[in-house]
Amino acid sequence: MHKTDINPVMLERGRWNRDGRDQAFTEFDLSKTALLVVDMQRAYLDEGTCAEVPVAREIVPNVNAIAAALREAGGKVIFIQNTYDGSEPVVWTSFYRNLLGSPFSTDLVAALTPGNPLHDLAPQLDRQEGDLVVRKTRFSGFTPGTSRLNEELQANGIETVIVTGTLTNCCSEATARDAAQMNYDVIFVSDANATITDEEHNATLGNLYVVYADVVPTSEVLSLISANAA
Repeated sequence: MHKTDINPVMLERGRWNRDGRDQAFTEFDLSKTALLVVDMQRAYLDEGTCAEVPVAREIVPNVNAIAAALREAGGKVIFIQNTYDGSEPVVWTSFYRNLLGSPFSTDLVAALTPGNPLHDLAPQLDRQEGDLVVRKTRFSGFTPGTSRLNEELQANGIETVIVTGTLTNCCSEATARDAAQMNYDVIFVSDANATITDEEHNATLGNLYVVYADVVPTSEVLSLISANAA
């Protein structure tokens, strides 16, 4: 598990923005709350893959615990799949062709193409009837024309999103930032997101806490769900 160590200067900046409060989002309607489980797919959780994130395997119990608590309280659980679609109107050549080197690009494209077992959600996840699965072809699930995430959230009346998944500083962060700018209240779970290094993880936690999201551990999320269910 990552060692959470947010820069004290960034913590102070975030509290200042919140008028001295540690958290902004402590009271919310659970029926209008969704857990976003970002890219917890075999491509990232299986051992030995080109995109393996070892810590992502460690956060599965926390993701499952939040999912179970939120379902019980009447909220939604949405699993997001990072997907390569070579037939979409605008293929992301800037990333896959220009930024990434070979063979990583070729291997990642193959892993994230539907039909490849590595594109599947990790079997360790606790998926239940009624959960949604949404694909995206960019880092953020809110990039216009590349995912139905926002449409699904709107259709379900969602106002608050709890963000978990991988990678902390890539798809999880991009989705959280855009969610905030789409007017959702965002809770980012410090020990239910994972990336490659503690340094990358903590840099994202600090950046998000300053202006985009509350950043709290799983235990606090479960306490918030319990308190708002009362």
